[in-house]
Amino acid sequence: MSLAVDSPAQRGDDLAAAGPAVPIVATVHRRHSLLEAFQSLLYVIVVALFILTFSVQPFRIPSASMEPTLLVGDFLLVNKQISLEVPPHIFAPTSEIRRGDLIVFHYPVDPSLHLVKRVIGLPGDRVRLRGGRAFVNDQALNEPYAMFRTAAADSYRDDFPRMESADPNVDSRWWIEMRSLVSGGELTVPADSYFVLGDNRNDSEDSRYWGFVPRADIVGKPFLIYFSLNSSRQTPGQSAANAMAGGGSVGSGGAGGSSNGLVRWERALRVIY
Repeated sequence: MSLAVDSPAQRGDDLAAAGPAVPIVATVHRRHSLLEAFQSLLYVIVVALFILTFSVQPFRIPSASMEPTLLVGDFLLVNKQISLEVPPHIFAPTSEIRRGDLIVFHYPVDPSLHLVKRVIGLPGDRVRLRGGRAFVNDQALNEPYAMFRTAAADSYRDDFPRMESADPNVDSRWWIEMRSLVSGGELTVPADSYFVLGDNRNDSEDSRYWGFVPRADIVGKPFLIYFSLNSSRQTPGQSAANAMAGGGSVGSGGAGGSSNGLVRWERALRVIY
């Protein structure tokens, strides 16, 4: 019986045949790595969409009505966890709305738009303005956030509620409703509603002009300026009121910014009070 013995040439052929297996394994590893990277990216996108849907929403400031607190070009994150009845709660719920809080809400005149203002009157409060200063339940509010730019005299704006004559910018439905809520020169805030004003007190269309904010229309509370762009073009007041989610707005002007460049780096990641 003879034994078959491979010749050197045959062994070389075998080795050569085995050579291409190395790049095949590398290709499989590369495809596996790409699949894992894609899966990780998909998880990140799903988590981001989950957070944006239930907990946090971005807004952009388009007008000067909230100066000096918020400037035109500020980008905000808004905590939507203001209702204990709307799970899940990624962040600690802030269901209690207090006097002095900033809130983002659906514009009562056009619910497709969003506005941001400061809460002045809570349900049951009696509200009035004298010389532009807010009084609640006969007590003058301490308002370090309020700004009073030089403006032409306006008795309706500064001495609200004033029923002798209506401002041309007043919503007609609000003008009719307001008459039944005023007594002794004060406006009483109904249940589940809030009276709000802009910090730029002489350049803001707010509850004086279109009425109360129902609690059901409140989207959330802004808590962080995550980015800010200088805006050479300011939108006076908030009659434009285009605070739209994602690319939207919530009111203040560029004059308060200290940067001369495109980006206001000093405002990035600033906590909002």
